[in-house]
Amino acid sequence: MRFAQLFIMGLSLVLVTAGTSFGAGFAIIEQSVTGLGNAFAGVAATAEDATTVFFNPAGMTRIKGQQVVVGTHFIIPRSDFSGEAQTADFSAAFPTVPGLPGPVPIAGSTDDGGENAIVPNLYYVYNPENTPWAFGIGVNAPFGLVTEWDRDWVGRYHAVKSDVQTININPAVAYKVDDHFSVALGVSAQQIDAELSSAVDFGSILMAAAGGIPTQNDGFSVLEADDWAYTYNIGILYEADENTRLGIHYRSQVNYTAKGDARFEYGNLSAAQIALLKSKNFADTNASADISLPANVSMSVYHRCTPRLAIMADATITFWSSFDELRVVFDNGLQDNVTTENWEDSWRLSLGGTYSLNDRMDLRFGIAYDQTPIPSPEYRTPRIPGEDRLWIAGGFGYRLNEAFKLDFAYTHIFVKDADINKRAGLDPTGENFFRGDLVGVFDNTVDIASLQLTYSF
Repeated sequence: MRFAQLFIMGLSLVLVTAGTSFGAGFAIIEQSVTGLGNAFAGVAATAEDATTVFFNPAGMTRIKGQQVVVGTHFIIPRSDFSGEAQTADFSAAFPTVPGLPGPVPIAGSTDDGGENAIVPNLYYVYNPENTPWAFGIGVNAPFGLVTEWDRDWVGRYHAVKSDVQTININPAVAYKVDDHFSVALGVSAQQIDAELSSAVDFGSILMAAAGGIPTQNDGFSVLEADDWAYTYNIGILYEADENTRLGIHYRSQVNYTAKGDARFEYGNLSAAQIALLKSKNFADTNASADISLPANVSMSVYHRCTPRLAIMADATITFWSSFDELRVVFDNGLQDNVTTENWEDSWRLSLGGTYSLNDRMDLRFGIAYDQTPIPSPEYRTPRIPGEDRLWIAGGFGYRLNEAFKLDFAYTHIFVKDADINKRAGLDPTGENFFRGDLVGVFDNTVDIASLQLTYSF
């Protein structure tokens, strides 16, 4: 009964407070505080606590008895933009219409688009005595992003708010084949809930629909959609001896067909202008989008060099090439809203260590290089203004008594300046024509502070 109460309390915490952050792509690796302290080096091989359910469930065979882990990550990103924006060249795009202007600068702010977030996670492992089987479940948020710019910022036609949240419920089972090998299989039910908003240049759209000179009449659009999907993960743990182990973990691709609605705000337009826009299908409607979130493979090594010092390393590839575009299809016949992504597979490499001061206190440290999947400035968007990242991490664990352990970790992420080069072009049917040009650079940083409580019984 005590376990059931603890697990339900922790599950409620995760479901109520699940938040997200932008990272390399929008995968969220912050699923373990002990792992964060090592910059997630060796997480598929370390199997230090029940968070191994996410990183490699084969490691559950190393957990003795029962264990519950509840963790919370406070993520503080910052993203400042410097650059300029302008409308498309209407005079060149519509040469038969006299008096149309060339590119016109778009005025607006360049505020911080980063949004603070909380990413909680919960794990439970049960490894009965005198049996090779172990069981566990994890509840976490493996993908997500939150960026929000002012409604009047210069890139408002490309993005204002981007909020993508996932909740992942992942039961798993592990089997210890012999003294060296353990294998595991997990399945997941995963929900996605997305909100994407942007300003709409209705002045230019009205010009294209009815002729005349475009005016500064901004509207606003909000797309909301959600879906459930199912996936799996498999893991292998090889224990060469009591000091050295290797882990390999695979998590499969997730395919969603998210369904929801699109809503429009028309600003200060007249009733006649609104009626014209609605006749062109700029009206509230149902909408859907196919979204593929990538598979990944992690390869980890853990080695205890001395009774006090352990080192670990990890290489993870995420198959972001599955994310080639974001296409929103509207039920009322409005032209699809398309953002071409053309992302590439990306690597994450990490190295870390743990030093035991005594029987109660462990110190952790780590460094990681996180490669962006965004191939070039032409494919970068204000929704995910990421670039290559360097992690510097540290933390500690303190055993309060035989049952309880407290862990803390802190990481600062240095992000390479992220150039953006979105061009409207001359084709009125192109995806950026009515969004205009957006050229400049994003200055990004991320700080993460995390706290975790482990209960063993």
